Amino acid sequence: MNNSDGRINPRKLGTPRGESHAAISSSGDRKNRNKPTRGRKKNVFEAYMSKEDVAAGLKRGELIQGPLRINPKKYHEAFIPSPDGIRDIFIDGVVARNRALNGDIVVVKLLPKEQWKVIKPDGSDKETEATHESDVPEELSGTCLPREPVKGDADGPDVIIEAQFDDNDAENGQENSQNVLADDIKKLSMDANEKVKDAESGCAQGAKQDVSKVNNPRLLQEKFLQRTAKVVCILEKKHSRAATGFIKLLADKSSELFKKCAMFSPVDHRVPRAYVSLADCPPDFVSRPEDYSSTLFICRIVDWREDSNFAIGQMAKSLGQAGEIEPETEGILTEYGVDFSDFSQDVLECLPQSLPWVIPPTELANRRDLRKECIFTIDPSTARDLDDALSCKQLPDGNLEVGVHIADVSYFVLEGTALDQVASGRATSVYLVQKVIPMLPRLLCEELCSLNPMKDRLTFSVMWKMTPEGKILDEWFGRTVICSCVKLSYDHAQSMIENPSKVFGPEELPPVSPQHPVDEIHQAVLNLHRIAKHLRKQRFIDGALRLDQLKLSFTLDKESEMPQGCYIYQYRDSNKLVEEFMLLANMAVAHQIYRSFPQQALLRRHPPPQTKMLNDLMEFCDQMGLEIDFSSAGTLHKSLHEMFGADSYAEARTEVLTNMFSRPMQMALYFCAGVLEDETLFRHYALNVPLYTHFTSPIRRFADILVHRLLSASLGSGRPVRMRKEAIQKQADHCNDRKMASKRVQELSADLFFGIFVRECGPLESEAMVMGVLNKAFDVLVLRFGVQKRIYCNALPLTGFRFEKVGKKPELTLLWEPETPEQEAAPQVITIFTLVEVVLMSDSSPLKYSAVLKRPGRET
Repeated sequence: MNNSDGRINPRKLGTPRGESHAAISSSGDRKNRNKPTRGRKKNVFEAYMSKEDVAAGLKRGELIQGPLRINPKKYHEAFIPSPDGIRDIFIDGVVARNRALNGDIVVVKLLPKEQWKVIKPDGSDKETEATHESDVPEELSGTCLPREPVKGDADGPDVIIEAQFDDNDAENGQENSQNVLADDIKKLSMDANEKVKDAESGCAQGAKQDVSKVNNPRLLQEKFLQRTAKVVCILEKKHSRAATGFIKLLADKSSELFKKCAMFSPVDHRVPRAYVSLADCPPDFVSRPEDYSSTLFICRIVDWREDSNFAIGQMAKSLGQAGEIEPETEGILTEYGVDFSDFSQDVLECLPQSLPWVIPPTELANRRDLRKECIFTIDPSTARDLDDALSCKQLPDGNLEVGVHIADVSYFVLEGTALDQVASGRATSVYLVQKVIPMLPRLLCEELCSLNPMKDRLTFSVMWKMTPEGKILDEWFGRTVICSCVKLSYDHAQSMIENPSKVFGPEELPPVSPQHPVDEIHQAVLNLHRIAKHLRKQRFIDGALRLDQLKLSFTLDKESEMPQGCYIYQYRDSNKLVEEFMLLANMAVAHQIYRSFPQQALLRRHPPPQTKMLNDLMEFCDQMGLEIDFSSAGTLHKSLHEMFGADSYAEARTEVLTNMFSRPMQMALYFCAGVLEDETLFRHYALNVPLYTHFTSPIRRFADILVHRLLSASLGSGRPVRMRKEAIQKQADHCNDRKMASKRVQELSADLFFGIFVRECGPLESEAMVMGVLNKAFDVLVLRFGVQKRIYCNALPLTGFRFEKVGKKPELTLLWEPETPEQEAAPQVITIFTLVEVVLMSDSSPLKYSAVLKRPGRET
């Protein structure tokens, strides 16, 4: 964008005639808006409280702080978590939100009780709980955006991005917790609705009693109310303040502003519209605005004054046409603050300069030499950043020596260097459908650190002496050097597991080191599989929880990178094998670093589910007649996997329940042990273990590099840990933030490619299962693709519809218009687990698509 003197002075901007912020009409805004007066322009927003007043108010308990979450579907509604962990605090309207954006850490002041929100009984008010986008802890779920890109494209593994089914996968019970849409949550809660409905019917029986009492917050118990608040301060601007969107001329051509400004309209309606300088717009925009109607731009919000409905924006760049992969991808990365710039010269100078690099003899002398051992990797076929390798050697006494060998990235990433700084800033690699945004330069990711076959590589190993049943007899940690004998894909390992007696020919496998015969590798895989089955079985006996949600994989055209096909990724025994040993290594390292550094250990905890949302879910299951034991992670897992039989749709019903169970789950979080006094808070709910950390993916996670440094120091083989616990906690917080952003970017990348797939290959037909029933709409899980869509009654050719509770179950009856004059209206009953047929069709706007319900009984 051009930079010229035509800059906008925020103090001189008002609201032009004919322009108003889309969200201004919310009820909360109308209540809070100052009435216009003559003379000086009245403020739209309240001034922020001073830092001193905020600190004092927080200390006295008069103010509450927390992360702001804005509902993506109803962006005038926002929430922060309640300190008591019960029902979220509701922030109604843009004015009450006071210029804070999604993700910001805000301080709020509760409004008087008469302004609290009444939980309505009619099913129409479904937005009263956490408005998160989807976010399920990797440790809980099995997959996260697996995909199969173009052959040989190492930038986009066909894999489970979260750890390639390693430590992250099982670790989650499901991090979906924090990012669930409010509609989806509230529809589960019928308890308050029933009670308020009883109150209403009581009023009706009293003939002339005032039914409005039910809607008067002062007359209701707090269990029927949701506290409301207004933002009084933004403590930390977590949102990037960048947005993608479109520009248009102002509506009032006679205004002074028309000559200076254009209006930027973000695609994400949670971000305000903004004035941008015409000087920063394309030169012919004013004369030919229609030429830019579908051009995506990036704008950064630089100011938002108290007296304006609109922010002030600085145009950053033109991305290209909306609906195209690269412009949309760059927009997603920018909005979520992902650094995808080239690595600077300072950073590259931290890498070995004389290539090809060889391990110095002095370094070899300080390590256990495992280069002659049978060690191999199991990864997606297209992966290039190979973090982890496995070994399994039969011992003379009948036991086995099992090893997990992790790339020693900390050897190359030295504390305090420019490379260290950029890696800590990025904190994670970001996996898109078509490529990876790496945390480290490719020389490290794909070469010097990657455990490539037939190459000597530096590693950090955890080795155990185990019985064939997986009982640990001895444990060893240390720095090692290995030479992987083969790079197996998950498919290769799966074939070995499924064909234990088969003799594999050279043409069936990738190149294998001549030092190790194929049958030796095959036997090691079988032994690992046998032990992994025992470990997994014991984990679930011990009370672990796993919530596997359907994940889409894509096949991409080699030239255009356009999606050619998509399918549900299959999570198989080879994935489980790798996952079990990564989990075991992470747990072992967690105990080792906590024993050595109880104040500085970087660990990972997973809090139990949110109380209010869990109670809502329990109530819902009771209404549906589902006998679920919510007393622990283990009983929840057992209930889920024993609930349904073996008919063809049992799996679909389990998927629906899995999605529901994921909603109350909270995020798993990195933390420094020294900042949490209560050791019971260290626990990992989904894994049901007291201590856990991340050790196994240092190429793509900075937290793992810190853990490597701690482990090295604990063994006396590395530098002493210099970071104070406060600095470690600060880095842990940053890793959590970037982890959440990365996860959201991955989801949006998959959404982008699926939207394009529907556009290019649709309409697409599929069976779908109902997973939520509202009073005028219902949600379905599209079984062929694993996507969720909402179907609105008013978009269907119906003569009418009726919402009711049958017993306690929500039910919609649809009355379809007759297709011929002789026919009568055909009824269709929609309730949870109803199987329906849908068609996914592209909408007129780029990348948007709808699910259209097929008329029952119609042939496909």
